[in-house]
Amino acid sequence: MSAPVITLYSRNKCHLCEDAKEAVNGLQSEFDFSLQVVDIDTDDRLTELYGLMIPVILIDGEEVQYGRIDKNVIRKRLQEKLS
Repeated sequence: MSAPVITLYSRNKCHLCEDAKEAVNGLQSEFDFSLQVVDIDTDDRLTELYGLMIPVILIDGEEVQYGRIDKNVIRKRLQEKLS
């Protein structure tokens, strides 16, 4: 089983995005996963899709959370993926 991929859709100067990145980075000591941070402002389609929702967290392409990110929700989903 390969390590999950967490995608964080965010934008610059977004305090919730910074909080989300901190939360995800804090889980790297517990789980093996790769993190991709995508700036939605570089793609009009992503801006239209996620502009009002950011930050948005996907695990292996599945939307897990958006807005205020709860580290425990991500932890639980990673545990489910890896069990």
